[in-house]
Amino acid sequence: MEKETEVLMRTNLGDIKLKLYNDTPLHRDNFLKLVDNGTYNGLLFHRVIKEFMIQGGDVTSKDAPMTKQLGAGDLGYTIPAEFVYPKYFHKRGALCAARTGDEVNPEKASSASQFYIVTGKKYTESELSQMEKQLLNRLKQSIFARLQTENKSKILELYRSGDKEGLAILRDTLIGKTELEAEKRKNEAKFTDEQCQIYQKIGGVPFLDNQYTVYGEVVEGMDVVEKIEASKTNKQDRPKENVVILSIQRV
Repeated sequence: MEKETEVLMRTNLGDIKLKLYNDTPLHRDNFLKLVDNGTYNGLLFHRVIKEFMIQGGDVTSKDAPMTKQLGAGDLGYTIPAEFVYPKYFHKRGALCAARTGDEVNPEKASSASQFYIVTGKKYTESELSQMEKQLLNRLKQSIFARLQTENKSKILELYRSGDKEGLAILRDTLIGKTELEAEKRKNEAKFTDEQCQIYQKIGGVPFLDNQYTVYGEVVEGMDVVEKIEASKTNKQDRPKENVVILSIQRV
């Protein structure tokens, strides 16, 4: 196996060592490009939510006054999603790419610069079981929405002609196709034994799985991540005392 690249992130609250997965080469190479050219130096962890994650990489956050709204700063391009699931998932300590929402970004492409490190919380077996049901419903919704888009011209034609019976038949057909496809893909909505064990014993944010690219993890310095997570924040989830990324370097 090719050795995985590690980087050392120095912050004003301590150091965090991260390894980048070779299975997500687009995200790895982009992150290293930004590391090598110093893009992250001086940026803030601008969004911190307890039992969830710490987020940084907004390129407008350097020396930003406390009144400045942060979270939209980026580099003008995106990285195609690289889901290596269920091998990589949102366990505690996972390094993941932030992105805009599905309504404007159905491909789930990643932000060029913004990332987050998962803190999360521990879940019970029953909570994970309930979450699997929600994931299956979300899968069905996405399949049905795709089928609607694929049949948009036919739907518009039936609407224009006032063919209510035709619309009802088409809707039932799409629902049937949705159920068939969801049955074939149902494993996408199930957690593996490894995931269940980690989410119960170590923690994470399972509801983000297969939605955001996971491309690395913390190998040293989770105590520093916890310090950042414990920061007092304002209504925008920004730490009241700046948490600064001093530098990131390859190790």
